[in-house]
Amino acid sequence: MRNPWEDIRLSDYEKHMSLDSVKQLQAMNDLMKKQLNDYSVSTVMILGVAGGNGLEHIDKSKYHRVYGVDINAAYLEEVTTRYCSLDGILKCLRVNLLEESGTLPMAELVIANLLIEYIGYATFQNIVKQVKPAYVSCVIQMNTDEENWVSVSPYIHAFDGLEEVHQQIEANILSETMGSIGYIEIGQEVYSLPNGKSLIRLDYEKLLPICSES
Repeated sequence: MRNPWEDIRLSDYEKHMSLDSVKQLQAMNDLMKKQLNDYSVSTVMILGVAGGNGLEHIDKSKYHRVYGVDINAAYLEEVTTRYCSLDGILKCLRVNLLEESGTLPMAELVIANLLIEYIGYATFQNIVKQVKPAYVSCVIQMNTDEENWVSVSPYIHAFDGLEEVHQQIEANILSETMGSIGYIEIGQEVYSLPNGKSLIRLDYEKLLPICSES
């Protein structure tokens, strides 16, 4: 089955997300800046990179490899064009995460913002096990109205097909899922949006094995 994200135009997505009544594009940009700067790592994988919002915050003296992962080839083409200054650092990967997560390379930091809602807990868990990051930083959306999880806008019908793959993600269940594969929650922040919705940033760190003395 074709993933509905392959048929959503980037212009519709970005215009919707940047509306004053939504302001998620702006909030996600601020969040990405913090996510990229908070940890001492040199490789990062951004799952669901879309048009590359936030990539302008990449410090080229810090990062030697940035993976931008998405299922939509047109999105990745636009990312490559927009961020040509990251040539040699940025590598875009077209991957269907529901079917091809085993092809992902390793990275020290995984960023997954508003993505887990479309792949589910188990698939995200498998991705983390494959990539083996030291840190995971993700953002999920809390909705006051679970039936209307897409904000009303002139672009709302561009997202009609997402109902087939969307699921509500709960912070406590996500942390339990991460804990079961050895990742402990190290941070949680809530960001309010103008339409009554909220974004929750959840960060995790891989627990190191305890070495017993012989």
